[in-house]
Amino acid sequence: MEELMAYYQCAIMEMETKFKVLNQQFSIRFERNPIEAIKSRLKSSDAIKQKLVKKELPFTPDAVEENIKDVAGVRVICSFTEDIYMLAECLLKQDDVELITMKDYIKKPKDSGYRSLHLIVKIPIFLRDEKKMMKVEVQLRTIAMDFWASLEHKLRYKKNINPEVTEELAKELGECANLCASLDYRMETLKNKIVKI
Repeated sequence: MEELMAYYQCAIMEMETKFKVLNQQFSIRFERNPIEAIKSRLKSSDAIKQKLVKKELPFTPDAVEENIKDVAGVRVICSFTEDIYMLAECLLKQDDVELITMKDYIKKPKDSGYRSLHLIVKIPIFLRDEKKMMKVEVQLRTIAMDFWASLEHKLRYKKNINPEVTEELAKELGECANLCASLDYRMETLKNKIVKI
């Protein structure tokens, strides 16, 4: 299991490099950086075990590789919504990237108001004497989407909240998500006006 987790960490490094290269190319060619930040995380052993228990599967490397798609996670924070789709397209055009699933929570936000583009992809890592294909979850979102998601997580997962407060909180969080989406749209509109000048 330790070896498998090291492979997932390598896959994270590979994915981060892919996005850093794209960002550098845009910096040189278009004098702008579509990526504000790249964050990554490796799912903890406890979180993996919980997922496997829910699926009634054993805690083995094979079960993890076959059934858990988000052990390795990379989050790309973009300047504008159009950058999200542009970067996703650039990534998926690379001949060593295999798309497994795509979920567009920007065009169809979750009921909570959550927005992001999620990709599960397979990418190769090159070991001493073999090439191994590893799954990585990629989340692409704007600064506003990330701001909302980070604070929503902190607020929603506080323990012992009165159910009435929870319902009111969900409504307020939904309204805040809409404000963030409106802000993204307005900033992108302003950017497009400036580009035309």
